[in-house]
Amino acid sequence: MKPPFEKVVTQHGPTVLRVVRAVLGHADADDAWSDTFLAAMKAYPDLPADANVEAWLVTIAHRKAIDVVRAASRRATPVADTPETASPDHADEPHADLTGAVAALPTKQRQAVAYHYLAGLPYAEIAALVDSSAAAARRAAADGIATLRRTYPSLDTESDHERH
Repeated sequence: MKPPFEKVVTQHGPTVLRVVRAVLGHADADDAWSDTFLAAMKAYPDLPADANVEAWLVTIAHRKAIDVVRAASRRATPVADTPETASPDHADEPHADLTGAVAALPTKQRQAVAYHYLAGLPYAEIAALVDSSAAAARRAAADGIATLRRTYPSLDTESDHERH
């Protein structure tokens, strides 16, 4: 028997938010998160009881993120006054440096890192999401992590502490 949808949101909401933030950045993440769970709520009654709910939600989040990127590409946006750093309202969040570092990665690397390391998806599922091969998804994730370690050595130190 499937749990009530409210429990699904409580259990998987933080992961979905981390993924959409990593893929889209903070500005559009909340809308993508909401859109993800609205779509999921409508489809949840038809989801098989044995489905991998987290992978299903990340798939929906991926599609919502693509929708946001496509919509943004169709809008004219002024760039002259764009700040060079993250907005101060997110500066107090844990791992704000990591969020910014992931956001700076090229799209395929950012997606692979977010989907594998934040959502825990296997490379085969990531490949299906981004229309690639499992080997290419693994390579993009490895390249992304290597870039993060080179560019932000303090993040590698934090990871070492978290592993021990």
